[in-house]
Amino acid sequence: MQLAALSANECCKFRVGERSRPSMTAKRYFTVQEANALVPELESLLRELQGMKREIQRRHQQLQEAKLQFAGTVSVSSDAFFAEEAELEFLIFSANSLLGQIHGTGVEIKDIDTGLCDFYALREGVEVLLCWRMGEPEIRYWHGLYDGFMGRRMIDF
Repeated sequence: MQLAALSANECCKFRVGERSRPSMTAKRYFTVQEANALVPELESLLRELQGMKREIQRRHQQLQEAKLQFAGTVSVSSDAFFAEEAELEFLIFSANSLLGQIHGTGVEIKDIDTGLCDFYALREGVEVLLCWRMGEPEIRYWHGLYDGFMGRRMIDF
């Protein structure tokens, strides 16, 4: 995929997508206590990921502006932006690696910007999602698989 063809939004989904889950990772079910034990490290990793996303967006925008500035200039070769593109690709690779590290724990990142995450759990034998957002001191909410953030309920199990 050509980096120049990416929109800023596509670029910042780090190719694997903000909501993707590696198919080779077996689904892990968490207790509330197990999920809460991950919150401090998860918050740190998400802050790092948010910073990487902002940097990717900034560099992508700068690169696109530079390319527009030199568009149609005969003297500019196709390799003129190689270093910038390579650095951006490395940042995207690094962000993907961090996403993989988080997904490897079994956590589903629903939104990088707000730090919204879900953890699979069982409630009375039914699959549900424990729901946490950055800034919350612990996991206090859950929702059904298809209820989403708006369907959050206080944990009662």
